[in-house]
Amino acid sequence: DDFNTLRNSVWQHASTLGGGGNFEFEWYTNNRSNSFVRDGTLYLQPTLTADAIGEANVENGYTMDLWGGDPASLCTGNAFFGCERTSGNGQIINPIQSAQIRTVNSVNFKYGRVEVRAKLPQGDWIWPAIWMLPVNGEYGKWPASGEIDIMESRGNLNYPAEFGGGVNTIGSTLHWGPSFDFNR
Repeated sequence: DDFNTLRNSVWQHASTLGGGGNFEFEWYTNNRSNSFVRDGTLYLQPTLTADAIGEANVENGYTMDLWGGDPASLCTGNAFFGCERTSGNGQIINPIQSAQIRTVNSVNFKYGRVEVRAKLPQGDWIWPAIWMLPVNGEYGKWPASGEIDIMESRGNLNYPAEFGGGVNTIGSTLHWGPSFDFNR
């Protein structure tokens, strides 16, 4: 994609508080503060949830409900309490908003090549990633049908090398196996 525009027919936004299997702290939104195109470049940019709902609500007494609302913001992933969460009693609303875009309903291929040119962000708690996931779970639930992590990195500038390094380290992974506990 040349990203002259953000083509909604190709790219769909995730909308979830779930954090995936890594229990990430971001809330994926369909908000132009978090994803936009300018001068042929796609920007995925984090913002603070407290700026939207207030610091006190992030920590106590607020319910974030992604079940309703406009169609573009409906929850896309309920795993790990992704569609509704209430702050309080040690549970917080995800403090960072960001964007995850995907082609789950628009692009798939059996053979080919993927080229990506990306500038990765720096900052604590940031984990940029580019993944390829199956359209259909032909062989069962994750990881049985596979996953290709083209790139994952840490945004931490000073992350110790003995724990995988920081911004100067990337990784790629193939996930497969009959079940989560046998992921290879």
